[in-house]
Amino acid sequence: MDFVAGAIGGVCGVAVGYPLDTVKVKIQTEPKYRGIWHCVWDTYRQERVRGFYRGLSLPVCTVSLVSSVSFGTYRHCLAHICRFRYGSPDAKPAKPDITLSGFASGLVFLTSPTEVAKVRLQTQTQTQQRRPSASWPSAAPPMCPAPPARSAPRPKYRGPLHCLATVAREEGLRGLYKGSSALLFRDGHSFATYFLSYTILCEQLTPAGHSRPDVLGVLVAGGCAGVLAWAVATPMDVIKSRLQADGQGQRRYRGLLHCVVTSVREEGPRVLFKGLTLNCCRAFPVNMVVFVAYEAVLGLIRGLST
Repeated sequence: MDFVAGAIGGVCGVAVGYPLDTVKVKIQTEPKYRGIWHCVWDTYRQERVRGFYRGLSLPVCTVSLVSSVSFGTYRHCLAHICRFRYGSPDAKPAKPDITLSGFASGLVFLTSPTEVAKVRLQTQTQTQQRRPSASWPSAAPPMCPAPPARSAPRPKYRGPLHCLATVAREEGLRGLYKGSSALLFRDGHSFATYFLSYTILCEQLTPAGHSRPDVLGVLVAGGCAGVLAWAVATPMDVIKSRLQADGQGQRRYRGLLHCVVTSVREEGPRVLFKGLTLNCCRAFPVNMVVFVAYEAVLGLIRGLST
């Protein structure tokens, strides 16, 4: 039941939050953006609405599996821990039990190839703009005819599958797993924070005499849990995005530690929190939807099975 409910909740969440995720990735990987609205306006001016949905098809196809495995693993780990410690899988778990189960759910499913494809597709337009163009003179002499207009360069990646094939061909299998270490660091402690904060908030928001909070309580608990999780995850998310975007032009980073040191040296410690505001703004509505859908599907399945 948890696997099915998690899958449906994950799809609902990605449908709500993907445009802001695109803006977040661009802010984290491209220093030219002065803030959220500058990035939004620049993306819309160059690519219109379509630019906010680049690379969406692969996350939609895979996020149901990722969310399913995360929620299912969390519940199964928690049940095994409760059975081992208290003799029953239905016993009330302690906070360390929830934290450990959440941490395990973040480590069990490594999605680096899909993340690489998503980041490359989201950032490929700005990468093309950084490449040197043909050597037209910056200003033609008064009597010289204007040079013929050149067509815009074709995007390197035509879609998620073409992106994965191109990266594998040009950079080998290692290219598909760029940023894996940062992804592991990001997901482990962020999922632990995610499930722990959701459980605590649900307990606080449950009316007297009830075992579960109402819909409003689930909305608030899910949204706040998402914000707290992304607040913890943002520094490693910045490094992950930079490592995965690296390789489209000249490689800049030799690994996780080199990326951290180089980014902090060039842009200061604040670089590790690029996109934090956007992450938190995106996380609240996304995880409201995820947990409401999760709880609703779980309740429906339980009702049908009784």
